[in-house]
Amino acid sequence: MIWLVLGVLLWAAAHLFKRVAPTQRAAMGKAGKGVVALLILASLGLMIFGFRAAEYVYLYDLPLWVWHVNNVLMLVGIFLLDAGRVKGVVASKLRHPMLTAVVIWSVAHLLVNGDLASLVLFGGLGLWALLEMMLISRAEGPWQRPEPGPIAKDIRLAVIAVVIFAVVAAIHHWIGYPVIALLN
Repeated sequence: MIWLVLGVLLWAAAHLFKRVAPTQRAAMGKAGKGVVALLILASLGLMIFGFRAAEYVYLYDLPLWVWHVNNVLMLVGIFLLDAGRVKGVVASKLRHPMLTAVVIWSVAHLLVNGDLASLVLFGGLGLWALLEMMLISRAEGPWQRPEPGPIAKDIRLAVIAVVIFAVVAAIHHWIGYPVIALLN
């Protein structure tokens, strides 16, 4: 479990470095981006290794119907991951669409994974995303809503999100973690 905890902490520290120590980060120049990228890669490795190696410690079970809630939340999360870049209507409604997607992803996974390692991984990354949103909002001040883009961009992104969800669901099923209750 220690590797998983270290991975989540390293992920958070690498991402938060720019926010909590902007002067030090700026002084590193382009090399700083490389260092941060390496730290993020290392954190991913630690989280994957740590999650797979963690002993299963049961915490809770929720009813089977939450799998459907999980799937809907995951569709929304996948959509939001790119909504800020696409610049449709949704981008004008949310200040932090990508970080909101991480929080939704976190909650969705906590609904269907009631073990300690999942709580550390998904809960930790969800808390990191909330903290990141708070720090960005505080540093940048009041949000100036952009003009809404065309709804067609959101519709196209929604179709892409459904396709990506299907691929992710198939991969999860293939590696032994079915995301659709009927596949159990």
